[in-house]
This record gives sequence, structure tokens and C-alpha cells, in this order.
Amino acid sequence: MSDAAQPTAAEVRAAAEAVKTALDRHLAAVERRSGEDDPAVYEAFNQLAAAAEAYDELLFHTHQEVTPFDIPATVPPYTGPEPEAIGVLIRQDYTVVEPQRLLAQAERIQVAEGADGVAARGDEGLDTAQALELVFGEFEADEIASRHKEFGLAEGDSALWVTRLEEVPEPGEWLDAPFEQPEQDQVICRFEASTSFADGVDEEFDDDLEVVELDDEELEPLDVDR
Repeated sequence: MSDAAQPTAAEVRAAAEAVKTALDRHLAAVERRSGEDDPAVYEAFNQLAAAAEAYDELLFHTHQEVTPFDIPATVPPYTGPEPEAIGVLIRQDYTVVEPQRLLAQAERIQVAEGADGVAARGDEGLDTAQALELVFGEFEADEIASRHKEFGLAEGDSALWVTRLEEVPEPGEWLDAPFEQPEQDQVICRFEASTSFADGVDEEFDDDLEVVELDDEELEPLDVDR
């Protein structure tokens, strides 16, 4: 938001009033709910989330203050036709916290595949990007998720969305743009995992992590025929 478009104090006050109104509407919808998946409650929830987000933004740009609210995104319950085909959108973030483990796995893949000129660690050999390409090319994503520590990775946020497809795509049809945002009314269900959802979560790796040389016995053998 530029200096020329700074919100006025009156706009911030109006946004605060909108939050109060949305709170009242949300409580009223909850009190009148007809069942666990009452669409009126979802609608009131989304309106409250939008009002709180707008107020938070105006408050920050005007007074450099934030609210303590952290309202997760939601979607209404799926009410569309019976799905005949589905798409599953998955995102899992990682941090490379032990590069030596990642490089060790990548070098073993090169050796197992008969690649030439594998440089020792510390020489001008593989870089992190090349190591990631080798590891993710060799192992399935779910195997990396279950064994991420072996690859020197720490898990970050993750999300899984199941969406209804209008029709079964032709092979290779969407590979050039696989992650387009689906229409909200096509989302059947979604699941998110984040350390921001819980307080006091222990860190998987210490900040002062000690670099340890790895023996071959510590690493699971590769199946090069996969």
C-alpha cells in the first residue's frame, strides 16, 4: 500500500465495526445451526475471516499494530455432483538442514546408477540443487516424506486437496500447468498441517546441529531397478 493510499482513521474504525458485525452474525448462525455441516455457519465463518483480515491489514498500515487473530482458511462442504474423477493436489515444504546427508544420498545414487566422475564431498562436485534432483528422481514423494531425516530435510507446512474433475484428462494434457487453482465448489475435502497450528512444538533439528560423517551402514541400500 503506497503512501498516497494510506487508510484513514475512519476507515480503520469502520473495519473494526465490520468485524463486530461479522462476529454477531457468526454467533447467530452457530446458535441456529441445523447440523454439523450447516452452510450458513460456513458462510458466516468466511465473512468473519474476511472482515478480520481486512481490519488487520488496515490496522497495520495505519498504526503498525496487528491483531492476535489467526483464522484458518476454510471452504464450504462439498455439495456438487457425485465425483467420477478426482484430482489430488499435494504440497509439502522442506528445509535442507543437513546438506551432507543430502549429498551423501545423491552420491550413492550416482554410484548405484554407474555414473562417472563422482566427486568427493568438499570438492567441486554436486551442489544442493543437483542433489535434490537426484534424490527426488530416485525416491517416491511419500517415501521421502517418511524418511526425510535420512535426506537431511526438515518438514514444513503441508496441504492436500481432493477436487472433482469435470472429466478424466487425456494423458499428458495438464503436465505443463499441473497446479492451477481449482474452483472452490469443486473441492471435496482438504487437509493442512503446520506447526503454526500448535504452540510449543519441539524443533526437529537443533540450531547448533553438529555435522557428522556418515558411514555406508547408516544409509538404506538403493533399489536401482525401481
